[in-house]
Amino acid sequence: MNAAVRPAAARPRSRLRRLVSPFVSPQVFDFWASRLHPTWSWERPLARIVGCSEASADAVTLLLAPNRHWAGAVAGQHLLIGARIDGALVTRSYSLSDAPRADGRIEITVKAIEGGKLSGYLHSRARIGDVLELGPAFGEMTLPERADGARVFLAAGSGITPLMAMVRAQAALAMPAPLTLLYWARRREELCFADELRELAAQHPNFRVRFLLTRQEPRAGDEDAGRIDADLLARHAGDLRECAVFACGPGGFVDSARALAETGARAFASEAFTPPPRAAGDEGHAEVVLARSGRSFQLPRGESLLTALEAQGLKLPSGCRMGLCNTCACGKSAGATRHLHTGELHAEPASALRLCVSAPAGDLVLDL
Repeated sequence: MNAAVRPAAARPRSRLRRLVSPFVSPQVFDFWASRLHPTWSWERPLARIVGCSEASADAVTLLLAPNRHWAGAVAGQHLLIGARIDGALVTRSYSLSDAPRADGRIEITVKAIEGGKLSGYLHSRARIGDVLELGPAFGEMTLPERADGARVFLAAGSGITPLMAMVRAQAALAMPAPLTLLYWARRREELCFADELRELAAQHPNFRVRFLLTRQEPRAGDEDAGRIDADLLARHAGDLRECAVFACGPGGFVDSARALAETGARAFASEAFTPPPRAAGDEGHAEVVLARSGRSFQLPRGESLLTALEAQGLKLPSGCRMGLCNTCACGKSAGATRHLHTGELHAEPASALRLCVSAPAGDLVLDL
């Protein structure tokens, strides 16, 4: 984990908090502490934007300096980023695009998404000095501490960010195992980190990178054209039987990568950042009762409960919206749901679910 947390320094402050806690609330402390320093807080992880640079035609990289309450991360993980926009806190999940740094700073790369409230703010309106809220790091698509053989990274679009963090982490170790990165984008100007990746490939014989364009003619050298398929993988990644394959990108891309690699590769790990399409047969509506508030709605089957409830005007906690961070978890006391990623039916009467990846498969009672 990142060494940004300093337990030895935190102990005296913990004693101080115990002494003053009967006399001041965390909210009051945070209000006055922020007047002295923008990232001072009682216990909330906060970070100040200390750097901003263009990553591609539609993406920016933000360098953040977290306060001492943030517990760190490893390359490949995500974290929740929150910003106050028009008076409301908006939170979404972003991958770290750099490996943990000795100075404790962290880096995210944000692509502007049409209609994306937080991505639009971070891409175009956020400025150096602004303060963001941080959540704990999460995600299991990470590398083992010791090199365990050759690896192939498959990235599409914004899926490059966690894989770039892992590339940088391996470069810091002088590329201890052979690594091939295949990176898809529609056009050349949408590629992030292209110059750095080429420099790393020139510096490390164990590292190869190929850029795959889907809506533009490739140039000679390290570019090619085409969507992911068996022939393209064979041409640029070689024999996958001795490789661990990591894939990140839109849901359809990850599904294709899984179908191509899972039966032949030594290991396969993936993350998708778009919701899966609605499965056939998920037509109609179900009655969803919110037990604590006493409200009920007719919600469409096959659509995530989070999206459907938000469409009804509810403001619910959420983060990654991919089923990873558990921010939207809640209890279910009756009914059945279907997991949108796997299609698996969950009919246990009393259980927990994640709203972002669960759809009603019948009438439900939720602990909301």
